Amino acid sequence: MLPVRRPPRVLPLVLLLLGALLAGCGPLPAGGAGATGTAERDVRRAVADWSRTVPGALAGIPLTDWAYEVSSVRRDGDRARAAARLRYRLEGYDTAPEEAAREVELVRDGGSWRVEADRPAAGAPPLLWDQGPVSVATGTHSLVLGGAGQSAGTLRGIAAEADRAVPAASAAWPGPWAGRVVVLVPGSLDAMARLLGRPADTYRGLGAVTTGRVGPGPAPADRVVVNPEGYAGLGAEGRRIILTHEVTHVATRAATSATTPLWLSEGFADWAAYRGAAAPAQAAPALARAVRRGELPGELPRTEDFAFGGDPDAAARAYEGAWLACRLIAAKWGEKALVDLYGRAGREPLETALRETLGVDRAGLTKAWQESLREELR
Repeated sequence: MLPVRRPPRVLPLVLLLLGALLAGCGPLPAGGAGATGTAERDVRRAVADWSRTVPGALAGIPLTDWAYEVSSVRRDGDRARAAARLRYRLEGYDTAPEEAAREVELVRDGGSWRVEADRPAAGAPPLLWDQGPVSVATGTHSLVLGGAGQSAGTLRGIAAEADRAVPAASAAWPGPWAGRVVVLVPGSLDAMARLLGRPADTYRGLGAVTTGRVGPGPAPADRVVVNPEGYAGLGAEGRRIILTHEVTHVATRAATSATTPLWLSEGFADWAAYRGAAAPAQAAPALARAVRRGELPGELPRTEDFAFGGDPDAAARAYEGAWLACRLIAAKWGEKALVDLYGRAGREPLETALRETLGVDRAGLTKAWQESLREELR
């Protein structure tokens, strides 16, 4: 929304200028401006010296390029707070540094500054280790970091499942990707919600989600974040499907952009997870019930149809419909055509991508999809 233009207000500007002039005539802080600048430099140097070593509590995590960059310092006598950005990489997994906004608290001790506390900046989500001790499980293709309270056995089980998910995602997506995944397992649903900066109800009932920036170019590895409550309630097949789905999002990240339709990105991830192992009526129960009631969808799922927190049955129909659309494309036009469509849809308009890969427009694909729903879900 454009800002509303208002008439100029002269008086506040005059007062502001007057205040600046008066401020210039006021007394300097104790020790003078030079002393203030020296103290700030000392605070910055103290943070830099302190941050050269990864905290001992995180020694089991393969962290590298660990550094704090201070942007501002606020002093109050013998105490100071530094606003900073933490940059780090998980060695072997991140191709570029991950970043986090932090606030570092220092105290002057014997003429020098000492770091006393390090916490998330106001409004910034915490890191996993802000929530307590972190445990580590390493798989062949996976690194699993568990939050406070997670058992070693649970983390090893998730690492083993992630190791199975990586080859499955690679088989579905032949495009280039790292072939490895980082999985975070917070201590609880509430801890997960705090990590992601969203209400807990957003993730209630979900097994896992994937975070990360989409698009080409160097970027930190995506994180698959497991909801420990939702994941624990799944059987072996459900866990396999959930992790393969999320790992497929990691595999396709570089080919995904803002132009990629959500039905294609979610449907492709489900297609990779269910590939060759699910009957439509069993794996799409919500959509099957709707079709049998005569409620055939009039269009491919829209972005808003995937929203959680509303009607769970509607969200389930969106995911199921997206999966069946990708399943249809792979069966009718071929798996290579589905992969090519995904790649093109991240670079050009969907209509262009459809014509170039399938030889149909959106209406033609929708009609073929509707016909397949009638046939497979009746």
